[in-house]
Amino acid sequence: MRHLFLTILFFSVSLQAAKPNIIFILADDMGYGDVQALNPKSKIPTPHLNRLAKEGMTFTDAHSPSGVCTPTRYGVITGRYCWRSSLKRGVLGGYSAPLIEKNRPTVGGVMQKAGYHTAAIGKWHLGMNMTRREGGKPKQDRWDGDGNVDFTKPIADSPITRGFHEYFGVSASLDMAPYVWIENDRFVPAKLVQQPGIKFPGFVRAGPRAEDLKFEEGLDVLGERTAAFLKRMAKGDQPFFLYMPLTGPHKPVTPHPRFVGKTGLGPYGDFVMNVDDTVGQVLKALDETKLTDNTLVMFTSDNGSFMYRVDDEDDHVKTPTKQQYHSNSHTANGPWRGTKADIWEGGHHVPFFARWPGKVKAGSQSAQVITHTDLFATVAAIAGAKIPKGAAADSYSFLPLLLGKAKAYSRPPVIHHSASGMFAIRDGDWKLVLGNGSGGRQQPRGKAFERPYFLANIKTHGDEQKNFVEAEPAIAKRLEEIFKKIHKNERR
Repeated sequence: MRHLFLTILFFSVSLQAAKPNIIFILADDMGYGDVQALNPKSKIPTPHLNRLAKEGMTFTDAHSPSGVCTPTRYGVITGRYCWRSSLKRGVLGGYSAPLIEKNRPTVGGVMQKAGYHTAAIGKWHLGMNMTRREGGKPKQDRWDGDGNVDFTKPIADSPITRGFHEYFGVSASLDMAPYVWIENDRFVPAKLVQQPGIKFPGFVRAGPRAEDLKFEEGLDVLGERTAAFLKRMAKGDQPFFLYMPLTGPHKPVTPHPRFVGKTGLGPYGDFVMNVDDTVGQVLKALDETKLTDNTLVMFTSDNGSFMYRVDDEDDHVKTPTKQQYHSNSHTANGPWRGTKADIWEGGHHVPFFARWPGKVKAGSQSAQVITHTDLFATVAAIAGAKIPKGAAADSYSFLPLLLGKAKAYSRPPVIHHSASGMFAIRDGDWKLVLGNGSGGRQQPRGKAFERPYFLANIKTHGDEQKNFVEAEPAIAKRLEEIFKKIHKNERR
């Protein structure tokens, strides 16, 4: 059954006496190989993520539902694959209208009904309706700085209309205008300046920027806001659900000065260290407020790193860029082929840790396949919340895995999706790419649903260098048929 109803009901009832707090931290473009707990060869210090791994469970086969950020965030919040929405490829811009449909149930909304105080702190990137100046019309180019926004007026359809009691952060990535902090449904008042466009390695689009938003301080601001939120929540007895989507190590790669030069791996390595420090700020605040023991903390990334492996012969990034960002001693996506945006494992095979003292066994691991759409059903099960009919169609609770009950866990095959719309399906050790390329950045990019398809055995050939499609035609055919059924699923 879709959510293993009877098993999950048993677990849910047993947790009702004291509903735990839940924090879901979503890094932006962090690779599997960036974390020392997953990549012992990494020279980037990640002591706080290592702590989560030591004190909780490491999921070694966790996946973002997309190789890029907006669709993954849609999946996290709705429990639904984004390719079922109006966005079939690519991402939104900083001025885009809301992607999440007005009446669609969200994880935040369901947790509110379960008695939780819900908050989001960080990068939204799911669209907002910003008030235009009188007579102003939005520009057609979603990437452009839009001079028609009235920064003194309320924002319609901000995160507080999508299931969150409170919100603080930015509308999209920090390479997309407007560069202005948002609190609930208002832009935080500040003097605006014109941010010029900056090419690689900074890579920032031109547009208005508030003087109090400095790229290198962004992660610290989010960490400080989260610490303040935790201190406030510790004074009451209401459980909380906190969604914390970070702004790094996504471009612009701007580590805080205190991290510059610390890793010896250039700006990217220093920025990953900066991200880890932000996680440390959250863990420290939990310890100081004595919330640690009753809080489930999950950490993952919205997709793989944008960094190419140095030994990728088809790397189309120019040499100066490679020298700036790459080191022979570090592969950001670990053993996986490709990068962010790709249908290859490097695009979506991401770090995932979960710590829940007294419930999740310290130092444990799970090799089961999970994906971020599963957050919805998982936290609903923990909260004893009822998922509305027709909602979270692609979400399956991994609560049994957290509680060490792996035999009680089951989910259908996972669907992967690339930036350009390439699909893959993963079932057990086998993964079928339904196209003839990466569907993202790595060459050849190929086209969706054009043959030859690529059949990989992730257990025996995780580097995806061997195509089994001709050797195992029955497996390829079976996976293709399963994909068609899931893809046509009418549960909208």
